[in-house]
Amino acid sequence: MGPNSAVRPVHFEDFDGRDFERLAFAYHVRSGWSDVAWYGEGGSDAGRDIIGTATSGDAPPRRTVVQCANRDDLTVAKVIDDVRKALATAPPPDAFRFICRGKVSAKKRDALGLAVKALGVDHFEVWSGADFEEHLRLSGEDLLRRFCAGEHFPSDVGSLQALADEYPGISDDAALAIMAAVFDRPAFRTPFRQESSLPDFQLAIEDTVRALNTGVWRTREGDEIRRIPTVHSLRDPQVRAAASSIVQAVDGLRRLFIARLRDGSIRHCTCGDQRCPVFMLQPATCRELDEARDKLLEGFGRIYPAFAGRVG
Repeated sequence: MGPNSAVRPVHFEDFDGRDFERLAFAYHVRSGWSDVAWYGEGGSDAGRDIIGTATSGDAPPRRTVVQCANRDDLTVAKVIDDVRKALATAPPPDAFRFICRGKVSAKKRDALGLAVKALGVDHFEVWSGADFEEHLRLSGEDLLRRFCAGEHFPSDVGSLQALADEYPGISDDAALAIMAAVFDRPAFRTPFRQESSLPDFQLAIEDTVRALNTGVWRTREGDEIRRIPTVHSLRDPQVRAAASSIVQAVDGLRRLFIARLRDGSIRHCTCGDQRCPVFMLQPATCRELDEARDKLLEGFGRIYPAFAGRVG
């Protein structure tokens, strides 16, 4: 972007309701939701344009309905009607997100929140067009650019899913920002002397190596959380080499953990249950594992400085 260029607001009113839903569907796939379905595509959505499982940090996954209102005003009556319809489906959703192309005042947000709360819904949010655009620019800039520039934007679910799972033209910094999410978990924060489940730690480390190498980030049960860029997609050879060495360091941490299990520095309790979280660790082993983990996190912080402040 040149020095005289400006980022201008998106005019969502230039697009019809189906286009608005297509963009919202692609965004929620890109942002890491799982099992995202576009009910609005079929024309009969029962108050559910889009539905998917939202995951965010340590919050529990929530089956969330996204209603797309490509209109200037979002009325309380419209929201209540859609929420009631969706709650009548089985199983009922856990949360709702309404996206409106127009502005939404604080007074209107409060009124909508109270109306939905009265229906027994605890998790509700509304995005204005400006809110939606801000989220898109954060994690779906290429989707927004394609959408607004008249480039081909698929209309069927399968092609939209494939488009959103890709990261065309993404910068190394943006790719690293997305990759950083795999380190934002207790396995990389909890001191080993306080670790409550070492089997879960080992699985988390294995999941991290797999995600960085393949771009497929899964839960411990094997369910896909989201797609992320891989270390192989990084453009700068030096950054790519550094990121590859960090993946090797993560795997090294896994191998160190296994080695200490084998030599008895980490000992399982005698209950016989292989999933029992109770282990005995020697103090020197705790320090060794903490230091190995801190070193790889510091290495990631060197290639992605925004992450450096989270280490420790």
